[in-house]
Amino acid sequence: MDHHERPAPTTPPAPLSAAELTAVRRSLAGGRLAMTRRTLLRASGALAAVAGGAAALSACGIAPAGRTDAALTVDHSAAERRLHFSSWAQYMDVGDDGKHRPTLDAFRRRTGITVDYTEDINDNDEFFGKIQAQLANGQDTGRDLIVLTDWMCARMISLGWIQPLDRSRLPHAVANLAAQYRNPAWDPGRRHSYVWQGIPAIIAYNKKATGGRTVDSVGQLLEDPRLRGRVGFLSEMRDTVGLTLLDMGKRPEDATADDFDAALARLRKGVDRKQIRRFTGNDYTTDLDKGDLAACVAWAGDVVQLQSDNPAIGYAVPKAGYMTSTDNLMVPGKARHKENAERLIDYFYEPAVAARLAAFVNYACPVDGVRGELARIDRKLAENPLILPDPEMVARSHSFRPLTPQESRVFNQKFSDLTGA
Repeated sequence: MDHHERPAPTTPPAPLSAAELTAVRRSLAGGRLAMTRRTLLRASGALAAVAGGAAALSACGIAPAGRTDAALTVDHSAAERRLHFSSWAQYMDVGDDGKHRPTLDAFRRRTGITVDYTEDINDNDEFFGKIQAQLANGQDTGRDLIVLTDWMCARMISLGWIQPLDRSRLPHAVANLAAQYRNPAWDPGRRHSYVWQGIPAIIAYNKKATGGRTVDSVGQLLEDPRLRGRVGFLSEMRDTVGLTLLDMGKRPEDATADDFDAALARLRKGVDRKQIRRFTGNDYTTDLDKGDLAACVAWAGDVVQLQSDNPAIGYAVPKAGYMTSTDNLMVPGKARHKENAERLIDYFYEPAVAARLAAFVNYACPVDGVRGELARIDRKLAENPLILPDPEMVARSHSFRPLTPQESRVFNQKFSDLTGA
């Protein structure tokens, strides 16, 4: 049997550990869930929704997880010219009137397919709780296209709850997907997913707070005495630990448990010496803007937004490398309109369409050939490597390796002990 088609596990997902529940609360209080303009790296979950979803599954006698034969789903696309697209807030371009969505409107005019676009994803685990019972029971979720973060995509693909995509309907996606995203370990060859946006974690600093100095490495964040007490790291484990590993010459793609512990020990020194002010969610943006944080680990899309209002904000892509995660488009099992969804995925890989989206969301565009189209909209955005990474930046991009359930529990517990969350 091809290893890409191995049977998925049918045992229920392990319950959230104490550390993971703590991560949930941390994310709700100050992580990406607390964002007002962007809600992207949702790495924990919504506690009440997860608990409630588990209780509902138990009460109904439905196993928390089970394999759905998604490949046998009947497609109604030809007869029903519509699709339901579930996504995150502020993740689709909006017209000047604040009501119309230009790219989706253009898709409807071209294809006759109406897109019912709903911003009903607030967190990966919360959304998983919403649709888990239906997917486990082989039922349609009422959604044809969803956007989730890579680690949750991996989980759902392994459970057999995501339909494989028909590459013959994705000519633009196949041709234009940027090379760095083409073969993730959790979805080899992109059989089930395509990237919506890339989410780089880099270093940002306030030039006024640093006295005009550049901050360009994790080592500087942890060891420069002039930054003492004014340094921030993210409360997202993969970004903070991943960047630290890179600064230590380790690859997050294949880091061992000992490597992880060594990175935590280095961060612990920064905490004990009071070099690190705090571990933050998106709330770092206010402190960085004011200069209360002189430098911090930051998400690239936030940096682009901050720089548009504050010329004192600078950023650096560490020479040692930076962390990237992705939000990804997928078709859930039993979706009624798979072909319509595939047509929409492919549409967003047309450079002109991708450029319009990139001009709005300001995160890393996964589509090759966009630069000229984006320059017609905003030349500064087209020249920004945080949105359109140049080859040098792409070469320094890294992703945290997939974790087993046991590793996830252990790593989250240790990281929670470090951050005091």
